[in-house]
Amino acid sequence: MSNLLTLSECIATHARVRPHKIGARDSKRSLSYASWNERASALANGLLGLGLVKGDRVALLAYNAIEWLEIYVALARAGLVAVPINFRLAGPEVAYIAGHCEARAFIVQEDLRPVVEGIRAELAIDAERYVLFGNTAPQPSWRDYEQLIAVASASPPDVDVRPKDLFALMYTSGTTGRPKGAMRNHEGNALLAFATALEFGLSSDDTGLLVMPLCHANSLYFGVTFAMLGATIIVDDRKSFDPEALLAKLAREKVTFTSLVPTHYIMMLDLPDAVKAQHDVRAVGKLLISSAPARKDTKLAILQLFPNGRLFELYGSTEAGWVTILRPDEQIERLGSVGREWAGSGAIRILDADGREVPDGEVGELYSRTAYVFDGYWKNPEKTAEAFWRPPALGAAESSSRGGEGSRETRDSFRGAWCSVGDMAQRDADGFIHLVDRKSNMIISGGENIYPSEVEAVLAGHPQVQDVAVIGVPDAKWGESVQAVVVLRNPGGATAAELLDWCKGRIAGYKRPKSVVFLAEAEMPRTATGKIQHRVLRDRLVARAKQS
Repeated sequence: MSNLLTLSECIATHARVRPHKIGARDSKRSLSYASWNERASALANGLLGLGLVKGDRVALLAYNAIEWLEIYVALARAGLVAVPINFRLAGPEVAYIAGHCEARAFIVQEDLRPVVEGIRAELAIDAERYVLFGNTAPQPSWRDYEQLIAVASASPPDVDVRPKDLFALMYTSGTTGRPKGAMRNHEGNALLAFATALEFGLSSDDTGLLVMPLCHANSLYFGVTFAMLGATIIVDDRKSFDPEALLAKLAREKVTFTSLVPTHYIMMLDLPDAVKAQHDVRAVGKLLISSAPARKDTKLAILQLFPNGRLFELYGSTEAGWVTILRPDEQIERLGSVGREWAGSGAIRILDADGREVPDGEVGELYSRTAYVFDGYWKNPEKTAEAFWRPPALGAAESSSRGGEGSRETRDSFRGAWCSVGDMAQRDADGFIHLVDRKSNMIISGGENIYPSEVEAVLAGHPQVQDVAVIGVPDAKWGESVQAVVVLRNPGGATAAELLDWCKGRIAGYKRPKSVVFLAEAEMPRTATGKIQHRVLRDRLVARAKQS
C-alpha cells in the first residue's frame, strides 16, 4: 500500500508548519496556508453537504483565479473528482464533457455563467448543486460559493482518501474527435511533483507564477508541485495575455519560476526597450518554454531579457506527465530537441507500426514509461488499450470489462506498460528526442508521408513569420496538397510568393507548400496551452474554400 501524501494532506501539514506563510495569491486576494487549509475543509464539507459522496465528479469552469487552488484541495479532501473544463469551449462542448463524466455538481465563475445557463437543461445535475463564485450579487438557481464555505465546518471531513483514488479527469483537447477524459490519481500527483522538484531544484523558498490555464495539465502539475513543497503560488488571473503586465508581475512578485509558450515570450521581447528596462527581473531563475518549438534567436533573446534565468524545455502529456527535459546547457547546442529522459521517466521506445523499435534517426511512434502515468480514459476501454503497449515477451495489456471507468482492475492491467499519445519522433545518436508530429496531423500527398512540423520549421525561419501551421487540404490529383497558414510579424511583411520561394532549396519539393493563407494571430485556433489545432484549422479552411 502506498503511503504517499495527497495534495490535501500536504496543505494540512503546511498549515501547521508554516501557517502564516502566503501559499497562494492572485490580483484580488491572498491565502495563507492556514486559511487555505480551513477554507478547503469548509468547501469540502459544503459540497458533501449537498449530497455528494466519494468518487462523484465535479465539473469546473473558470478563468484563472485563486479559487481553482481552493477547489482542487477541497475536492481532494472530500474524495471528489475534479473535472476541469477549458473556458474557451463552446456550450455544446462543455455539455459533452459534463455529461460524459456524469458530473454530479458544477462550480462556475460568474463570467462564464451564461455558458452553463445555456446548457443546464441538458445536464443531469441536481439544481441545488450548481455553485457560483465571483458574483457580486446572489443569482437565482445558483448556490453562492462564499456562502457555502461560510456556513460549513472548517474541520476536515471524515473521508478516507487513498493515494490510488482518482484526483481528476483531465479532458484532452480532442485533436482526433471527441475529448477523452484522462484519469489522474493522487499518487501520480505526488510522484510527478517530487520528480519536478528534483529536476528543477525547486523548494519551499520558490515563488511560482502560473500563467497557463489552471484547467490544463501544465499549470495544474506545477501548481501541485509548489503546493506540496510549501512554496508560494502566484496566479495570473488576467483573462487575456498582457506582456507588459506579466513582465511587471514577474518583477514585483520576485517570481523565481514560470512556464510560458513561445508566443508569450515573443510578445514580451517585442515590448519597447524602454518598457523592458523599467522592470527588474533578476529574481527570475528558472524559465520553462513548452508546447511549441522556439527558434535560436528567441531563446537567446529570452536569456538576455532574464539575466539570471536558466531556460528549460519539457515534453510530456496529460496522460504520461513529464517525459523528457532539455536542460539549460543544451538549449542552443541541441536546438529542436525536446531533450532526453528525465528523473521520472524510464527509457523511451520509438516503434514502427508493427511494434518494432526503429533505428536511431528514423521516425516512429513515441512510447514513454513513467511512474505517474494516467489510469486510462474514462469510459473508453478501446482508446485506453490503444494508448498502452507492452513488449511481446511480457504479454499484451488487457482491459477489464469495466475498462476506462477507473476500476483497479483496469489500472493494474496496464501497470508496467509503455504509453503513447500519438506523437511521432526520432532519437539521434546521443539519445536526444526530436518530435516530428502527431500521427493525426500527418499529410499524405501522392503516397508520400509529410510531417507538418518539418515544413513549419523551414517557414518559421523566415524573418517575417511569427507563427505558422502546415495542413493538408483536399487535392484531386495528389489526395492532399500542402498548405501553409501563416501569421506575419508585420501585416504585408511578406507575400505568398516570397514564402514559397523561401522554401526552395531548404526542403524537398514534395514537402513544399503549394499554397499560403494569411491569418491574424487571433484567428489561429489553439488549445489552452497555445498549441495550434491543426484539425480545427484544416476543417475551417476547407469549409471556407467550399463556400467560396
